[in-house]
Amino acid sequence: MTILVAYAPRPEGQAALDKGLEIAKRRQERLVVVNASPGGQQDDPSKSDVQDVERVEKLLAESGLNAEFKQFVRGKSAVAEIEGLVDSLQVSLLIIGLRKRSAVGKLILGSVAQDILLSVPCPVLAVKAA
Repeated sequence: MTILVAYAPRPEGQAALDKGLEIAKRRQERLVVVNASPGGQQDDPSKSDVQDVERVEKLLAESGLNAEFKQFVRGKSAVAEIEGLVDSLQVSLLIIGLRKRSAVGKLILGSVAQDILLSVPCPVLAVKAA
């Protein structure tokens, strides 16, 4: 079985990664951390840069777990990439980070977290940054 962490280089992404490491160690399960962005011309704050990728890969290597980092920038939404991984891996748990948003922000902008919750067939743990 695999624990999948949806990671973005923000405090809530780090909170999801930390919780994924904790649970994978406790359950002795494989850990896959994914960072996904559709790419394109504009800067995407959800896309990890080279330094962040190296930092996360080092954390995973030092964890002693069967763990890997995957980054996708191939035109698909983060939700589509996560759905694909949930379908292809035996995911026992998906961990996502949440950020605080106003009611109006939720209404106008929609929510990647909501899309994930409504589309994946596995349990989802949502964590907040401290």
